[in-house]
Amino acid sequence: MADMLKLAAEKRTEFGKGAARRARMAHQIPAVIYGHGAAPLHVLLPGHETMMALKHSNALMTVEWDGDKQMVIVKDVQRHPVKRTIAHVDLLIVRKGEKVTVDVPVHVVGEPFPGTVAVTEHTTLSILAEATHIPESLEVSIEGMGDGEKITAGDVALPAGSELMTDPETTVVGISVPRGPASDEEEEAAAEAEEVAAEADAEAESDSE
Repeated sequence: MADMLKLAAEKRTEFGKGAARRARMAHQIPAVIYGHGAAPLHVLLPGHETMMALKHSNALMTVEWDGDKQMVIVKDVQRHPVKRTIAHVDLLIVRKGEKVTVDVPVHVVGEPFPGTVAVTEHTTLSILAEATHIPESLEVSIEGMGDGEKITAGDVALPAGSELMTDPETTVVGISVPRGPASDEEEEAAAEAEEVAAEADAEAESDSE
């Protein structure tokens, strides 16, 4: 379950690139709070505290301003394309007991059978979960798995009350034996096999005529 964090916000009264630049210079991050039919509320969040909160996936927090407060989760984070600093945050209003669809990171643990490697094909899974009980990650064990085995989304254990939204047949992690580059002999054999197949096809077409 995500920790309940608290952030003290200020209502945003200035807009535009200049205002956003001044806010960031003052160690504040522009954000918008929306959802449940409420008019979007533009606020400024404390820079350091917000960055720490965003280290948690699907961060659940309470934002307080002018005597009001809202429980929210982070829906989107815009970052500077070069500096990767946080430029803007979208916060979705949630209620206790309400379920929301979120993407949760997959955490792979364990070691596969010696001589094999694990290939993670999907790093997140989409689930429907109660807003106050969103898991920070979903653990997947590959301990002792062998070549050709895989774990699909439907195999992953979910917290009680959660529902998988990703296609259950989606491969999350696959186990395989590393294949090195083909030798000259293998490439020559493959070429000969292709040539034989092509000749057989040509003969079949000739017979049909």
